[in-house]
Amino acid sequence: MKKIVFEILNDMAEELSVMQLKKLQGVLLRRLQEPEEQKEPAHNDEYLEMFINAKKIEGCSLRTLNYYRSSVRHMLSMIKTPVRKITTEQLREYLAAYQQINNCGKSTVDNIRRNISSFFSWLEEEDHILKSPMRRIHKIKTKTKVKETISDEDIERLRDHCEEIRDLAIIDLLYSTGIRVGELVNLDINDINFEERECIVYGKGEKERRVYFDAKAKLHLQDYIASRTDSNPALFVTLDSPYDRLKISGVEIRLRSLGRKLNLTKIHPHKFRRTMATRAIDKGMPIEQVQKLLGHSQIDTTMQYAIVNQSNVKNSHQKYIA
Repeated sequence: MKKIVFEILNDMAEELSVMQLKKLQGVLLRRLQEPEEQKEPAHNDEYLEMFINAKKIEGCSLRTLNYYRSSVRHMLSMIKTPVRKITTEQLREYLAAYQQINNCGKSTVDNIRRNISSFFSWLEEEDHILKSPMRRIHKIKTKTKVKETISDEDIERLRDHCEEIRDLAIIDLLYSTGIRVGELVNLDINDINFEERECIVYGKGEKERRVYFDAKAKLHLQDYIASRTDSNPALFVTLDSPYDRLKISGVEIRLRSLGRKLNLTKIHPHKFRRTMATRAIDKGMPIEQVQKLLGHSQIDTTMQYAIVNQSNVKNSHQKYIA
């Protein structure tokens, strides 16, 4: 049987591309197998777990893996069809119903679309299906919102009203480095190079990068570390015994609480990251360098920060045109 497949592929070599030959080989091997050799197609849940394992090997975080799993599992629970037979129209109906039932925005639906598309693209790449039914379902257009940053005055207000030296160190480290909150809580004391005012963080996909902090962050970090009596290697720990490593939720709750006390709008860790990036772009840092600092794999992601603050556009217009 394999000899026949080889001869067919050889005859078609000049007519088809390498990718088409690969697809043809897969189809022929499946169709020409002897009945006792044929394998039953995997169940939908098995395909899902194989997909999640593949993403795990690629280095996706637990949070991302859970998002993939929940998105695809919900789709499979609503479309009672083997994945090999799911059609584009079924998926369009599912996405339309999802938005209506959950009363969610276009960006949320587009995130679901992207997760499902990744699943079917993987099935296609692994030759479990011939063609992804998501190919003709394109990105959902959404309005680009101008996202707020934290003003210099509000940063000073946050600093002045910190009752704990730990919180002051967190604010200054987030503000000067632009690191993600997940990267912040994973830092150990030994990761900090005070002499060079830098540290190594591990971003999405465990990608290592070097970030830098300013003199204020250095002083507040040193004061905080000197005030501690515990032996936990973590850079940031809880305020009470047993002084466990601080979690993402702990940072988020602390910053939101501080923001509410000062009547500041939506103070959360990512807003510090956005603020740092916007400041860097406004002051003329090349976008490629901002991309490196933020740990973005695609410069398009970094470019979103270039349109956050429009005041620099207005100032440039007045300087060069008006």
